[in-house]
Amino acid sequence: MSASGSTNDDPLAVPTQPTSRPPRLLDALRQQIRYLHYSLRTEEAYVHWVRAFIRYHRLRHPAEMSRDDIEAFLTWLATERRVAPSTHSQALSALLFLYQKVLNISLPWLDDVGRPKPQRRLPVVLSHDEVARVLAALPEGPHRLLAELLYGTGMRLMEGLRLRVKDIEFERRAIIVREGKGFKDRVVMLPAALEAPLRAQLADAHRLWADDRAAQLAGVWLPHALERKYPRAALSWSWHWVFPQAQTSTDPRSGLVRRHHLPDQAFQRAFRAAVAAAGIDKPASPHTLRHSFATHLLQSGYDIRTVQELLGHADVSTTMVYTHVLRLGGGAVRSPLDNLAVARSAPPVPSPPQARYATLTPDTPRRPPRAREPEPCYSSNPANPVPRSTGRRHRPAAHAGRRCPATPNSTAAATSAS
Repeated sequence: MSASGSTNDDPLAVPTQPTSRPPRLLDALRQQIRYLHYSLRTEEAYVHWVRAFIRYHRLRHPAEMSRDDIEAFLTWLATERRVAPSTHSQALSALLFLYQKVLNISLPWLDDVGRPKPQRRLPVVLSHDEVARVLAALPEGPHRLLAELLYGTGMRLMEGLRLRVKDIEFERRAIIVREGKGFKDRVVMLPAALEAPLRAQLADAHRLWADDRAAQLAGVWLPHALERKYPRAALSWSWHWVFPQAQTSTDPRSGLVRRHHLPDQAFQRAFRAAVAAAGIDKPASPHTLRHSFATHLLQSGYDIRTVQELLGHADVSTTMVYTHVLRLGGGAVRSPLDNLAVARSAPPVPSPPQARYATLTPDTPRRPPRAREPEPCYSSNPANPVPRSTGRRHRPAAHAGRRCPATPNSTAAATSAS
């Protein structure tokens, strides 16, 4: 809504009447968010927290509040509501946006407001067998195909839902992800197993597109000013959704009745039901398919830079979290309890010879003594010197004058024996 109270969303439209009063606080917040091209979900989150902040202080205007009021609200969220650190940080970001971007109040204490320490958690990853069971539990149709696409390409849920017809290139076996997280584009692979199902899905979507053209409905939503720059683009088949919704809906910003993509809440409910039906106790969500995609690629031997490009991470340290998932429990250290179990199941070790013979009786037959190696022989004959293995130049006195028998040659003995 513009400052004059008009519902025209055209930013270039000139108001016909001068503004009589400034816009309301929440309307000014929405205008500033849209001016900075924030997403609709960010707009809804910021409006929610600003409204909760005003209601907590009994409808007082934020310009009249101080640092203590903000910290009291954040303390109430942490102690009474027990929100997660990420939620706590989101509420603080909404209040900072309100004061700095909307109210244009430069307060030095805004930078000193403490932020909660983020929690470092390992992602939930499903095994190959668990992924197959979840996919089999999903009903055949767009939901199963979308789940297979998320696992096969590593896309986020909203990236898969916002996929357009023009972004699928069957010849190159590639899918172009437009305006992903951080408004970045990237290219992912098109799984060969999904080529035929995607063509069937596009055929179903084309029938819905033809029905919309026959009913003369408004075209699909286009980002930024493309709808004004290319008026026929929203009605074209190339800009249509790959996963359109079966029913038409009303655009929350423009108020036009048009065809939207599948709602994310419906897919999330179907995925949770499939996880329960598969008998998996992990807290899996649709984003778990993305984690499983990255982990299984690293297990297959792909380098981390390739996985980083496919996931669209700006920093490789974000991708490095999946290397921690690959490690075995406890850093692949064998537990001493497992060693104890192995020792219990091993056969008993025989006792030493002294203990074994101590139990013998006089009548017990004994083994014959083992043959001992003959003592080294030292000859006084110069033709038979001291063996080099002894390392001694002189023969011992005990062996002085001792004659050693001649040792037959092994080769000659073998020849004579044959």
